Amino acid sequence: MASTPLLDVADLSIAFGPHRAVDSISFHIHAGQTLGLVGESGSGKSATSLAVLRLLAPNAQVNGTITFDGQPLLSLPEAAMRRHRGRNISMIFQEPMTALNPVMPIGSQIAEAVEAHHPELSRRAIKNKVLEAMHQVALPDPERRLRDYPHQFSGGQRQRILIAMALVNQPRLLIADEPTTALDVTVQAQILALLRDLRDQHNLAMLFISHDLAVVSQACNQPADRLAVMQHGRIVEQALARDLFLSPQHPYTRSLLASAPTMHTDRRLPLASLAESR
Repeated sequence: MASTPLLDVADLSIAFGPHRAVDSISFHIHAGQTLGLVGESGSGKSATSLAVLRLLAPNAQVNGTITFDGQPLLSLPEAAMRRHRGRNISMIFQEPMTALNPVMPIGSQIAEAVEAHHPELSRRAIKNKVLEAMHQVALPDPERRLRDYPHQFSGGQRQRILIAMALVNQPRLLIADEPTTALDVTVQAQILALLRDLRDQHNLAMLFISHDLAVVSQACNQPADRLAVMQHGRIVEQALARDLFLSPQHPYTRSLLASAPTMHTDRRLPLASLAESR
């Protein structure tokens, strides 16, 4: 693994007025590595991901540094930042029915991502890139379904469309924000396997955000993959994923693991409550 991280976040804080959503967090991700960012709702995970892309609301106060491939993202001119979004850094949002335009064919939506960064390409070349992306995420019969609308696809297929949009320009960093929310467990497993395969094929760095430790354990399945646990805007524990699952050190991490049922859970007893760790 390269000695210099592709993404390096240092002392990042995010506030909205008097409320501090993220409090002095630091982490880094190398090419080909996945960092799982886990915590309950409101812990600051999504705000962190939006800060990397500089997509937070204008009233957000952001301090610290975010460095991508040696470039300080927070101080880049907006025009330069736009060149990164969707090309070098892409994001998969958690709800495909709100992330996709319901009145635009999915082929056109994927094509928009290409046109934004490759205006020099011909219509045929753009179509070929769109079809290649659809094939890559195993959407059925891409040539025929280019002109179909989002409502004509299943939930799992819509999530694959979002992944195709995120990967069509072959980014170096992929941010996946709860990418399996609201999917049944079978489709969830398919999406996770797809993301792992794409990461390995393209040497992607991936920031994988979830509240579900079982999902994160499947996403962070390589020896170098790491896990960071957030609580109330802070990273309370960070380690190699396998070490953290085997030997969690922080009380909140232990309570997160205890609150998830397993095959060995005694069903006669109530699950552990996160409130117990506070």
